Amino acid sequence: MARRRYLIAYDIANPKRLRRVCKVMEAYGDRLQYSVFISDVSPSELIHARAEVEEEMLMTEDSVVIVDLGEVADARFIFLGRHRRLPASGPRVI
Repeated sequence: MARRRYLIAYDIANPKRLRRVCKVMEAYGDRLQYSVFISDVSPSELIHARAEVEEEMLMTEDSVVIVDLGEVADARFIFLGRHRRLPASGPRVI
């Protein structure tokens, strides 16, 4: 199953829900910025991640955006200033 790279950003209104969503995201990706993650996942992993995040958020107050950046090997980032290293391509064991 091919892995794809996703940029996932969130805005969670409540600090407790924020911590729970962050914990889910840490299991599926690497943090780029405070509420922005890069995830290299298969389609089924994305479904599981999304379901776990949806369980933690309040749909009327919180927001999550998932952006498909394409195949993992494609380079689509330009950084200005200090930045974190992108995850290496290839499978990730969780």
